[in-house]
Amino acid sequence: MNRPVLDDLAVGDVVATRTLTFDRARLVRYAGASGDFNRIHWDEAFATGVGLPGVIAHGMLTMGAAVGVVEDWAGDPGAVVDYQTRFTRPVVVPRDGAALVEVTATVGALDVQARTARVDLTATFEGVRVLGKAQAVVRL
Repeated sequence: MNRPVLDDLAVGDVVATRTLTFDRARLVRYAGASGDFNRIHWDEAFATGVGLPGVIAHGMLTMGAAVGVVEDWAGDPGAVVDYQTRFTRPVVVPRDGAALVEVTATVGALDVQARTARVDLTATFEGVRVLGKAQAVVRL
């Protein structure tokens, strides 16, 4: 894969899109890797009992999977030198099947002196944003 070149980019360029798939098995694997066994991520009755619409994906899983789109585009995870976001809505993962999160990565700003691009991420679930002000700075 060719790494992107700063001089070839313009603000507004869509540089990557991806559909992320979250199923219950992925939640279990993430819980084991992260140590986050909060019942809202696997126990339907508990999740709804605390006011959630159902079992939800880990916020950090959603956040990490979304920035993976930028890492792949950049060709090097180490090129992402900053990443920030806010959680705006949970991703509800059904018992059967999967939740699909659509991610679009768009160039939001370029800094020629620093040789960086700010990539703005739009991540939506069922047509509604799940991450707000999701921005990654990539050194190119």
